[in-house]
Amino acid sequence: MQTIFGSVGTILRMIKIEHSIFALPYAWAGCCLAANGLPSLRTFVYLTLAMIAIRSVAMAFNRLADLPYDRLNPRTQMRPLVTGAITKSQTVGFCVCMSYLFIFSCGALNETCFWLSFLALAIVIVYSYLKRYTSLCHFWLGGTLGLAPIAGWLSISPTTLPLAPILLALAVLFWVGAFDIYYAFLDVDFDRAYGLHSVPADMGTDKALAIAGFSHGMTAIFLVLTGYAANLSIWWYIICAGITFLLVCEHKLMLPKDLRYVNTAFFTFNGIIAPIMLGGILLGLFC
Repeated sequence: MQTIFGSVGTILRMIKIEHSIFALPYAWAGCCLAANGLPSLRTFVYLTLAMIAIRSVAMAFNRLADLPYDRLNPRTQMRPLVTGAITKSQTVGFCVCMSYLFIFSCGALNETCFWLSFLALAIVIVYSYLKRYTSLCHFWLGGTLGLAPIAGWLSISPTTLPLAPILLALAVLFWVGAFDIYYAFLDVDFDRAYGLHSVPADMGTDKALAIAGFSHGMTAIFLVLTGYAANLSIWWYIICAGITFLLVCEHKLMLPKDLRYVNTAFFTFNGIIAPIMLGGILLGLFC
């Protein structure tokens, strides 16, 4: 029994379960926008389970797909799958269990979410292989997380999809695309050596910074447009100004020749931005 729980704990550490905070607030935001307030507890629980499950599938499957490269990359050689702390069969079993949980949770929400759950699983699985073929992988990842506010909306209103959740999804797409470009700075030399694609590896660090900066600018624009489409109060725009300031600070931290602050830019700032955004949605709806 201790071995079983130990393996589960190691898997949860491998997939960085705490980083669910990046996507969950956007799903909750879409849900609140559709409900024009707070959703029912039942919807909230199943939506949360679905989001945690699909992110778990995405991370665990990505570790499996990247295993041949993780064994070669000095930065990733201590990952549990590489060291043998977790076996491939355990990881596959975890992916299967989380996939079932995701499909079940989506089915518990409504029929539309149930059928779309299979498409969502396919989208997250495809991401794990894109780096072998295109530097657009960053924006595919952004689009994957961008499904969160749309999923939240559909959990409440499965027959409609207005502009507000779509605009919020586009904001997430560019936000994630930018910070994933930042994270790719850590592996520029490795990616080039092994024929893997990323914006920094393919286009150089200066162009990568410019593309990330442009993406953050698009994030700010689409956040403002979301408020307009959803008829949110002035509080939303105040929060948008704060988020834009954080994005500028994050961009300023990124220096290609000094990567000490990559984790600060990637985890700390982005871990703050998502909950702030959710707070802005709630303020915009209620105040």
